[in-house]
Amino acid sequence: MAVRESYKTTGFVLRTLSYGESDLIVTFYSHDFGKLKGIAKGAKRSKKRFANVFEPFSLTNIIFTRKSRDMLAFIESCDIIDHYHAIRQDMEKTLIASYFIDLTDHFSPEGKKNEKVFQLLRDFLLMLGKEKASDATVRFFEMRLLKLTGFEPALEHCIVCKTPVTNGNSYYFHAGEGGIKCSACAQPQRYEQPISAGTVRTLLLGKDMDIEKIKLIALTDSLAAESRSILIGFIAHVLGREVKSLKVMEQVRKLCT
Repeated sequence: MAVRESYKTTGFVLRTLSYGESDLIVTFYSHDFGKLKGIAKGAKRSKKRFANVFEPFSLTNIIFTRKSRDMLAFIESCDIIDHYHAIRQDMEKTLIASYFIDLTDHFSPEGKKNEKVFQLLRDFLLMLGKEKASDATVRFFEMRLLKLTGFEPALEHCIVCKTPVTNGNSYYFHAGEGGIKCSACAQPQRYEQPISAGTVRTLLLGKDMDIEKIKLIALTDSLAAESRSILIGFIAHVLGREVKSLKVMEQVRKLCT
């Protein structure tokens, strides 16, 4: 008979699901195991053992046991490291953090460790708590997550003729082919979306620049709209569906404007 082994890790709460009258199925993105799913027995009734630890995007210390990697973990204890209070006090920041968590969940297969994705979440949530929420923050998180999970769009050159992006030239983005085409290679009457060289360069800059400098980037209305259209469309294409938290965020923004 297999024996339950005990493990300890740090993880962000991705989502919870009620199970029976008192239990919760909790999904984390952990530092040591990637996406991790476990059952917290009595979590809905316990006021001491699991008090307020399963709020979305909370960073926690987790102790769990399980018999094998492909089995549901049994969460023995879970303690808060960072509740991100500054984010939760702001509606827009809360919606953005929820979107970051939702995207990470969608792009992460269960049980596949990726320390860089974990650090990406930690860095951007820390920045979001300290700085003003911006379109650049959201777009650059998307670009970095796509890169780290193997879905980075090809933006440095035309995917057909391989000519590097040059200011003043016209380009089109094709989600199905995962990159841009120059005006000579594109068929804009079909599925390609127009994208300026400025937007391309901004997205390329944002995916690699020092995170401390992101707060200095302010996208113009046209850059914000264009980069949003390209990345949201590409993400929906890769996933095969829209991300619900994005729709909620945009609906709330419309109500508040």
